[in-house]
Formats: sequence, C-alpha cells, structure tokens
Amino acid sequence: MAEKGKFIVFEGCDGSGKSTQLKLLSKYLEGRGVETYLTREPTDSPFGALIHACMTGRIETDEHTIAALFAADRLDHINNRLNGIRQKLKEGITVLCDRYYLSSFAYNGGLVPLEWVISLNAPAMELVPDLTVFIDIPPEEGMKRVSRRGETERYETLERQRAIRAKYFELFERFSDREKVAIVKSAEEKERTQEGVRRAVDRLFGF
Repeated sequence: MAEKGKFIVFEGCDGSGKSTQLKLLSKYLEGRGVETYLTREPTDSPFGALIHACMTGRIETDEHTIAALFAADRLDHINNRLNGIRQKLKEGITVLCDRYYLSSFAYNGGLVPLEWVISLNAPAMELVPDLTVFIDIPPEEGMKRVSRRGETERYETLERQRAIRAKYFELFERFSDREKVAIVKSAEEKERTQEGVRRAVDRLFGF
C-alpha cells in the first residue's frame, strides 16, 4: 500500500502568481523524488466549464448560482473515481491544487451570506489540505498584473480584490484551529517567492 500523498493548496488574490508558484513547486518536489499531480478549481469538467462561462460573462447569472456551481465542481473534483483528489492521494501522489474551498469563502462569501457558502462546502471541508500556501500581493499590484493580460473576469476590480484579501485574513483567523496556512509575500522575482514557498513545504515533508 502506497503512503498517502500530501495535499497542498495554493490560494491568493488575482495576479498573485500562485499558478506559476505551483508549477515551480511541482518541479522542485519531482526533483526530490515526490510524484505530483497538478490541478485547479474551477476544473476542466462540465461543472468547471459552466463556471468559466459565468466568470467571463458568456452566461449571465447571480452569485448564489456561482457559489453553488463551485461547490458542485469541488465535490466532483474530490470524489471523481478516475482523477479525483482522494484517488490521487490514495495512490501516494502529492496533489498541488490551484484554489480550494477558502477561495469560495473569500470570493463568494463576500457577496452572499458566508455561512450559506460554508454550509454548501461542508462535505468538501472533510478533506482538509495538509498545507495551504497563500501568495500575498497588494491588490493594486495584483490588478496591474491582471491588466497586462488584457481580459478581466467577474471579480477582477480593485475594490473587489481589496475586499477579497481582507476576507482571506478573516478566514485564516477564524479557521486557525483546523487550517495550516503559510503566508508567502509575492515578490517581483518569482524565484524569491518560490524560496518562501519551499521553506513552508520543506517543513511539511521534513526535508
């Protein structure tokens, strides 16, 4: 029986560079002999495709519906028997996930009742990450990076990003007894940010 893999989640406001840091960490861990599986939310499943359409404005809907879609996508992401997170962990593979339920609480929970969003995600919360890495960036800098991309999505305004960052820190305080969170400052040089990520992950693995 393979030893259970680690579950590491990356969180952050838009433009923080968390997706880049996740990929850099994967290369680092693979070099240390740790097999990794990279995934993200929203996923590429039919649920995720609906969310992408809502986020870009191709489908017009309300915040309650978006929160419910994220919860459904997350449950399928966890429990899918072919490539779900639980299956990968059971196989001894370390899962690196770009966003998880704290994203729903920070993004959706600021626009609809937070307790309702938490209740939607209660089944997903049974699978707690071994580590959540929060890549912290000033919202002003994050929005500069987002603007270079050319196309913005539903929550990508400076006002919303400021509120989302504040909500994340409220959540870290609220769930401090159950969530292991490492806050890493996003530096201009991605290698410097990665150094902070690796320090937190090295402690998790005991390297």
